[in-house]
Amino acid sequence: MNAISTSLADLFDRVPRRHSLDNVKEINGLVEEYEDILVKVEAVNSYYENNISSFFDALDVIRDNIKKSTDNKASKKLKDSFFDEASSLLKDGIEQLIVLYADGNKTK
Repeated sequence: MNAISTSLADLFDRVPRRHSLDNVKEINGLVEEYEDILVKVEAVNSYYENNISSFFDALDVIRDNIKKSTDNKASKKLKDSFFDEASSLLKDGIEQLIVLYADGNKTK
């Protein structure tokens, strides 16, 4: 396992599942770390560069859901739902990237 694979596995394990103020702060930080890893994967070779754009697109949806989970006008249940969706999308994205990246040696 190389450094990127290790970082992805660690990131996956740290994604919070329950909505709380602390977890909102935590997941925002994890999204930033995830984006940094995406940039590193994209730079590995042209295969990854061509297959990584959908992961970046998903970041906007994740960030929007996190933001909605902090809306003072939303009910607790709705906030929990938005956070759960953001958390699930982040975990799914990381999991898909782990599969796509594998050992970092794909070229086709």
